[in-house]
Amino acid sequence: MNKLIIQNLSLQYSDGTESLRDISLNIPSNAITVLFGPAGGGKSSLLRCLNRLNDLTEVRVVSGKVLLEGENILDPNTDVIALRRKVGMVFARPVVLPLTIRGNLTYGLELAGEQRKSRLDEAVERSLKLAALWDEVKERLGEPGIALSGGQQQRLCLARVLANQPEVILLDEPTSGLDPLSTAKVEEALQVLKQDYTIVLVPHSVQQAARTADYAAFFLQGELVEWAEGKEIFTNPQNKRTEDYVEGRFG
Repeated sequence: MNKLIIQNLSLQYSDGTESLRDISLNIPSNAITVLFGPAGGGKSSLLRCLNRLNDLTEVRVVSGKVLLEGENILDPNTDVIALRRKVGMVFARPVVLPLTIRGNLTYGLELAGEQRKSRLDEAVERSLKLAALWDEVKERLGEPGIALSGGQQQRLCLARVLANQPEVILLDEPTSGLDPLSTAKVEEALQVLKQDYTIVLVPHSVQQAARTADYAAFFLQGELVEWAEGKEIFTNPQNKRTEDYVEGRFG
């Protein structure tokens, strides 16, 4: 089953830069779909279309559709705040709120009106366990989030998204600044999370793309060149440009 269906999506920024050209792509439920390719290919622009973060940038033209369970999220009448609860995002650098570890996780829920301590406690424990962070911080919930290591901060940001019980998790190079051990912990968490969530990942390397992808889409200069199952695209790509990139001949 496809969680997100992208139909003929094009995007152009106000400076005339064309970031996406007529992209059509199905994103399956309960799987990790990887968007990979050289810098400037449109991967992050596409990711930001999926929860309307591009609304905050200088975009001149967006055309096409992005269907989430049949509803076009690009419709001007879409409740963008509700959409961003359903489709959460983790960025390349951890954006930790100036609050305690617990406060980072309860902030969004409290903003949405949840005041019951039992529900908040439950969300904190559940989201930290899902992000593989609970055992490391369960005795430190009152400490500032910023006191955590870089890898722990990134998993805290993932837990903060999970606390809102989204349906889709978007990750834009979430391990680009992390050491190998922290990267492995994030990747392991994603493999568990895909059982219950739809995950779209922009990886920081071809190697990470190959390790994590159930499905993969190769982007080059705003064009979707090839889409296939991960094991297929990294071992037997059908397009010469994909093959050249995967084998390190450019990029």
